[in-house]
Amino acid sequence: MTLVLLDVDTGVDDALAILTAALSDSIELVGCSVVWGNVDVDQCVRNTVEVLRIAGHGDVPVARGAAGPRAGGPAVLAPEVHGDDGLGGCADLGIEPGPGSATAVDLILRLSHEHAGELELVAVGPLTNLAEALDADPTLPERIRHVTIMGGAAIAPGNVSETAEANIWHDPEAAQVVLDAAWDLTMVGLDVTMTSLVTDAHRARLAAGGAAGRFCARILDHYLGYYEGWTGERASGNHDALALAVATGLVRTTLSPVVDVTVDCTDGPARGRTVAALEGAWGEWPDRPGARHRVVMEVEPGFEERMVDLIAAAP
Repeated sequence: MTLVLLDVDTGVDDALAILTAALSDSIELVGCSVVWGNVDVDQCVRNTVEVLRIAGHGDVPVARGAAGPRAGGPAVLAPEVHGDDGLGGCADLGIEPGPGSATAVDLILRLSHEHAGELELVAVGPLTNLAEALDADPTLPERIRHVTIMGGAAIAPGNVSETAEANIWHDPEAAQVVLDAAWDLTMVGLDVTMTSLVTDAHRARLAAGGAAGRFCARILDHYLGYYEGWTGERASGNHDALALAVATGLVRTTLSPVVDVTVDCTDGPARGRTVAALEGAWGEWPDRPGARHRVVMEVEPGFEERMVDLIAAAP
């Protein structure tokens, strides 16, 4: 059983990751820390609570985190991708998360002590919460088994600029703090998440399933529509759930060199770009001595099929 803390900015792809973690027999989801990103942080909290309740795991603790980037400035959101409510126009706006006094940093640090050496930290939004947790306790990496982030692009083009992926671009300074920390980290970026596609055929299978599947089918409609306008196909990258799958062994990586990764934190056109030290022949990038960043470039096929089956089968 893999113990997982998910750091989310709950939009459509985060919902798929949360449901996969909550429904999998091999994962124990011990908490969700929430950050701004796809929508504002308060709506992300409501969405996280709603998805956990749909999964039958309303007892999983949820904690509100950062409302904007580490360096200040506006919190840029993505309603065009995920809908104004983050769930494709299908969110229950009456959800009340409950009082909950713990912050995201509190939750991350508490769970790191309760599950020292066992906790997989999987971050699928901007990395502001993780950076703030490192500020609060620089010894945090000593207690985390591994960190996996959905973010970045090594050689693939970006999705918010020519070179930058959204989660990193939202808060490059926080991402650099997280990459600089003394823990082993896996980057699951656009190089691989845009090869694991959720399609309209998957949506139809989800719609024929139980309550969780029907919920996913509804929220995917807007999301797939956005991708159709961008790529010409009603097929979306399976971003966040794939990062969870890599972290927990639900999918096997077939090409994932360990190299050094840095983030462009300038104010120029490459701001938010992840620069991975991939050297060597195509597809034969060697691990670099002393590096701590595993960059996933390929995974075995079929995870999205198993994810859809899992969610559709849930009551």
